[in-house]
Order: sequence, then C-alpha cells, then structure tokens
Amino acid sequence: MSDNEKNKITVDIYGQQYTIVGTESASHIRLVASLVDSKMREIAEKNPTLDISRLAVLTAVNTINDYIKLQDQLSIIQMEQKKEKD
Repeated sequence: MSDNEKNKITVDIYGQQYTIVGTESASHIRLVASLVDSKMREIAEKNPTLDISRLAVLTAVNTINDYIKLQDQLSIIQMEQKKEKD
C-alpha cells in the first residue's frame, strides 16, 4: 500500500462504533482498536464508577506509560548491543 492510500475501517471500542482512517493495513487498525478496547475493559473492571471520559483518559495514560517503559527497555538493549560491538 502506498503512503497516500488510506483504509477506512469501522471498529468497536468499548461498545461504541468508530470509523478510523489511516494508511496502516485494515488488520493493523483492527488490532489497535482491539488492544484499546481490552485496556479500557481492564481499567473499567477495576474502576467501575468511572465515566467514559475519565476511562478514556486513564486508558491513554496507561498506554503512554507502557510505551515509555518499552522505549526505555529498547534503549537499554541498544546500549548493551553497542557495548558488545565496541
């Protein structure tokens, strides 16, 4: 798929339908939506009184936290590999 071609996919996230447009494959978009849905359900299970807006923000905060941790782990691995080469 070229950079200019876009997929338009309707997905279900936490019981709501969303149309997502992106250059990623349809399967990738569905996977992302599924992971967001799972994370929202996980957080909602632990915090059943949250309204949808707060649930969405907590999901975003948790997801970015996980992302930063993975970036840190990748940096450590890359530094270790660089040391092995030197």
